[in-house]
Amino acid sequence: MDGNHTRSTPYRTHRTVGGPTAVTLDGEIDLLTVPALTAQLDALTAGPRPDLLLDLRAVAFIDCAGLGVLCRALNRTRARQGRLRLVADSARFRRILRCTGLAGTFDVHPRWPDSATPEPGLVHGGV
Repeated sequence: MDGNHTRSTPYRTHRTVGGPTAVTLDGEIDLLTVPALTAQLDALTAGPRPDLLLDLRAVAFIDCAGLGVLCRALNRTRARQGRLRLVADSARFRRILRCTGLAGTFDVHPRWPDSATPEPGLVHGGV
């Protein structure tokens, strides 16, 4: 990692009518980007029965801090009788989950579920 790595993780939040809240992540999820992402995911998992879909397909790198924030979001979602799904088509990401013992922990999909396609005009959030 270089010394001028100061950006926060870009993300976009989409709310579909009657569907999940979808967060599209991009870039790196690491020690430096996790605080902003944690705050966003904590807000999205604060209510009863959160239905969250995290799109990780554009994530280039994730470290243990990034995995930790995903586990935190999953635990908060389950504690509120909600649902958390990940969209990840990377064999590398699936291998990371296997190596860390998290392979069976998350509900991982290789592509965006049709039922969760955001509607035009319903884009919220961002950093």
